[in-house]
Amino acid sequence: MASTAAPYGLKPVKRADGMAYAGATAQYLIDPAGEATNIFTGQVVIIGADGYLAISTASGSNITTNNLGGSGVGAIGVFMGCEYVNAQGQLTHSMYYPAGYVAPDGTAIKAYVVDDPNVLFQVQMDGAGAQTIIGSNTLFAAVQSTSTGNTITGNSTSAMDATVQTTAAAFRVVAHVSDPGDAFVDVLVKFNPSAHSYLNAVGL
Repeated sequence: MASTAAPYGLKPVKRADGMAYAGATAQYLIDPAGEATNIFTGQVVIIGADGYLAISTASGSNITTNNLGGSGVGAIGVFMGCEYVNAQGQLTHSMYYPAGYVAPDGTAIKAYVVDDPNVLFQVQMDGAGAQTIIGSNTLFAAVQSTSTGNTITGNSTSAMDATVQTTAAAFRVVAHVSDPGDAFVDVLVKFNPSAHSYLNAVGL
């Protein structure tokens, strides 16, 4: 029974069409001149105005005015780690991107992202969630930032809001993972169509 709040961001589990999630990711680039914010595994990411990957700093409370990638623009997916050349010239694989890291000699910083909009993600809510939350919408309990993660494990520490949302928020609660009576329930969520860049009218 989850009696303690121990959020871990979004963890890909399976696809909404019933097929298994086989670990597929796509590769995106982080600005080699440095991104200002840590990006942790399990955090929602966007394509920034510069064309590089960045953390979403929206709560997703409304997919029109507070969408994950800005008004009317969705997220590209969920961050799953990165690789870059460190100061010693070694290729480094990391669970998180450290804020402000500048690639030596302009070498690429490659991020791996679950960008399939049909993937279901396991996530912990910030409170209890009875059967009535199934089919409702949810959003981040607190906006993602450089501090909503653990630099030791590299994992996100973001949770979803357990309050039932009737507005067009970014995520749909699909199923319980833990007992609905848990103090901090674990659920499966899916990006709502307009909250994902691949499925909204604007696109990338």
